[in-house]
Amino acid sequence: MAESAGMRRRAVLDCSESFARYQREWFEGVRARAKTGEPFAVLSADAPHEIYRAMDIDYVVVQWWSSLIAAKQLGPVYLARLADAGYPNDHDQYNVLPLGEVLADEPASAPWGGLPRPTILQTSLSTDGMRQLFEVWAARTGAVFYPLEHSVDVRADPGETWWEDLPHDWDRFLPADRLDLLADELAALVRALEETTGRRFSESRFGEVMDLANRQAEHNRATRDLVAVTIPAPVSVADTMPAVMIPQWHRGSQWGYEAAGRLRSEVEERVAAGAGACPNERVRLMWLGRGLWSSMGLYQWFEDELGAVFVWSMYLGLAADGYLRYIDGRDPLRALAARLVPMGDVLRMPPWSSAWHVKEAQLHQIDGAVSFGEDDYFSAARLESAGVPVLSIRADNVDRRTWTEASVRDAVSEFVEARVEPVAARRRDGG
Repeated sequence: MAESAGMRRRAVLDCSESFARYQREWFEGVRARAKTGEPFAVLSADAPHEIYRAMDIDYVVVQWWSSLIAAKQLGPVYLARLADAGYPNDHDQYNVLPLGEVLADEPASAPWGGLPRPTILQTSLSTDGMRQLFEVWAARTGAVFYPLEHSVDVRADPGETWWEDLPHDWDRFLPADRLDLLADELAALVRALEETTGRRFSESRFGEVMDLANRQAEHNRATRDLVAVTIPAPVSVADTMPAVMIPQWHRGSQWGYEAAGRLRSEVEERVAAGAGACPNERVRLMWLGRGLWSSMGLYQWFEDELGAVFVWSMYLGLAADGYLRYIDGRDPLRALAARLVPMGDVLRMPPWSSAWHVKEAQLHQIDGAVSFGEDDYFSAARLESAGVPVLSIRADNVDRRTWTEASVRDAVSEFVEARVEPVAARRRDGG
């Protein structure tokens, strides 16, 4: 297949194809409702989706839309439009692509007919450029921008085993001042959304959404555990990434909960049947960083050519460990704050991120890790100390100017042969 077209994946799970069809049909409904004047929001991954769900406000997630742009091979076009307009196109590429679509103003070539003009934009100010990006986006589209502050944990020793502590003990594990700040902002957001949209916020409906989100996360945790302990792995990231993330953007809905259950059931069936993503599995790898949405088939190339299976990505990993927040009589809005406050921390802030990556590597019997586009010094160092070799590739997942399929194939192949296969051989031999 031509390099510019991207390597398409072959589906292993029936549900991943079903979810993709559902998403397309759902998005057509979103576009139709937006045309009639219904409120429509574009949210970042760390925005309070559950509030919008409870208020029946349609929303699309920035990172999902960027992944779709990348899959349709439109990333270079939209990055060029940003540069033409005088905006930087080599920073936060995963977030800026939808603004590039606005600037291109070519709905005929946009994915799925194009993103509707938003009435609401919301993000957490997690990087220096996010406020400026969303302010420009709001000015270009006429949307209302609701930023959320992003706090940091300043404790010298915050504790590492967040995946054990956060589900039930989030109000003791997280600093009260961080929870206070975001809970107050969420309460203010509810009032602003009621005023902006005319919708009313129902506490009972919100409680139902939070409960469904927790039950969805329980399914994802069970799926993660099955993939981790089963050799050969029943599925690889080529299937789990889309099969997890589409339902994740419907978190707290009945469909999202049932979809996560369907993924779990299909993986259980494959485990029971002894079906592997790669029957000749020789090497188990983890992928640190955002997925290669424009070339998902590349993961399966390593299976076919090297017997190397990427069994872990942050998508199923975070879906399993990052979202559970049991309410148990406490304030549901504060529980949502506890879900959002550490989201970036657990992925990228040491010691939380580095401890989690080692835990997940050990759980999944990982032989080597590929870090793509991550500032991962601490995770890489800790994985190496734990006996897991790491290959760091400096690139951006949606910016094809920074990598080619050939360069990734060559780098990973050399890494597997030189550093990973000896580790895998010792594991197979019980050493």
